[in-house]
Amino acid sequence: MAMAHPLRRLRPPPLPPPLLLLLPPLLFLLLLARVAESKYIAYNTTGGIVPDKLNVHIVAHSHDDVGWLKTVDQYYVGSNNSIQGACVQNVLDSLVPALLKDKNRKFIYVEQKPTPIPSPNTPFSLNGGMCMHDEAAVHYIDMIDQTTLGHQFIKQEFNQTPRIGWQIDPFGHSAVQAYLLGAEVLLLLFSVLSYLIFSISAHYLQEKRFSLVSSLRIMSLPRKFTLIFLLSLKDDVLLFDYNVEERVNDFVAAAVSQANITRLNHVMFTMGTDFKYQYAESWFRQLDKFIHYVNKDGRVNALYSTPSIYTDAKHAANESWPIKTDDFFPYADDQNSYWTGYFTSRPALKGYVRMMSAYYLAARQLEFLKGRNRSGFTTGSLADALALAQHHDAVSGTEKQHVANDYAKRLSISYAQAEKLVEFSLACLTESAAKSGCSNPSTKFAQAVLVYNALGWNREDVIRIPVPIEFTKEFVNFPLALTLRSAPS
Repeated sequence: MAMAHPLRRLRPPPLPPPLLLLLPPLLFLLLLARVAESKYIAYNTTGGIVPDKLNVHIVAHSHDDVGWLKTVDQYYVGSNNSIQGACVQNVLDSLVPALLKDKNRKFIYVEQKPTPIPSPNTPFSLNGGMCMHDEAAVHYIDMIDQTTLGHQFIKQEFNQTPRIGWQIDPFGHSAVQAYLLGAEVLLLLFSVLSYLIFSISAHYLQEKRFSLVSSLRIMSLPRKFTLIFLLSLKDDVLLFDYNVEERVNDFVAAAVSQANITRLNHVMFTMGTDFKYQYAESWFRQLDKFIHYVNKDGRVNALYSTPSIYTDAKHAANESWPIKTDDFFPYADDQNSYWTGYFTSRPALKGYVRMMSAYYLAARQLEFLKGRNRSGFTTGSLADALALAQHHDAVSGTEKQHVANDYAKRLSISYAQAEKLVEFSLACLTESAAKSGCSNPSTKFAQAVLVYNALGWNREDVIRIPVPIEFTKEFVNFPLALTLRSAPS
């Protein structure tokens, strides 16, 4: 007699035919009932400023360095991603549809040449310069020139004028920067100084002086509010880790903490950093959720904002602010960790930038005297190269070696172009003195030596004149004294 296999006895009896037919509909009804517990949520982002509440201004932003770990061109097209996954084209391409999707969304953008986002609900580029320049190793003339160049571009292309300075990445701040932007009639200079808790005495906290210091707006950035944190808000009730209440409590606690060291009922949360928003909709989707649920909670008021909106709200209170007139140097990101090496790092590049800056000043003056001709040689290329070199990861010396080489190469190429302009302009000056005009000047001087002083005052200096070696003896023994004549300024 054959014995039954022991596993066969564990099998359940077969279902009766009627129950087998009813099983699929039952499963469908159970699934339908479970799905009905979750519903579509239209996130409300329409809120504005509420006078009697603490208002949290959410500022979505990105600044895209014109060189750091990669060169400016590599950053723009997204190449060499083994070093850093960053593509400025992705930022721009994803921002436009995300902003057009909801008119309440706002965004600010800095660097990679001033590029206003073409959307009706977002402002043009803040700062407006060709880059976010360094404030320690640069010359003030170069700060002015690179900012002016960017502002001219914005005015010509978009007929806009920046109102707000946005220096959130340089390694410390100089009083000169605030003064220059104030002289330029920019309303305010914003900065995020993570080192302040190590660099400024405790009375700043006690007196709530983190709102305005001279032309500097100092604010503490809630560092936990990164994209990873934003993505952690899960509002689907079917998910096991549903956490809306927990995340709203975190948001409110961060807002109150910041309000305790600032004046008035307005605080700012800066949502973004270098090269963020390459996938803009993922950021805005989560920010929509936070605004919706925080306002539904009601303890504080959250809104999409910009530095201009935030500044106007502060200014409307007619508050008197303390004044600080000196620098915020040196930068420190931890106790006893001060960023001072970049004051002298890459001295060859620092010297080259300063030398090209002086040459650019003289070349630009000569270009004006001769008259600018768009079809001929100009100083435009040198202006662009110098503007990039003022970046806070360029002249500062904090960039990778291959990036430093790229900056130097751009300066060298543009110098060669400007040199031709200077040569032509000096030839024009010599011919103009002879009343012969400047139609076809000779650039090969046989005996004339023209010395041009680009400064606005008289100077004494040593002039070096290259002389072929075969004429050196005759030149040195020549008994006649040399007479120098300066061209009229």
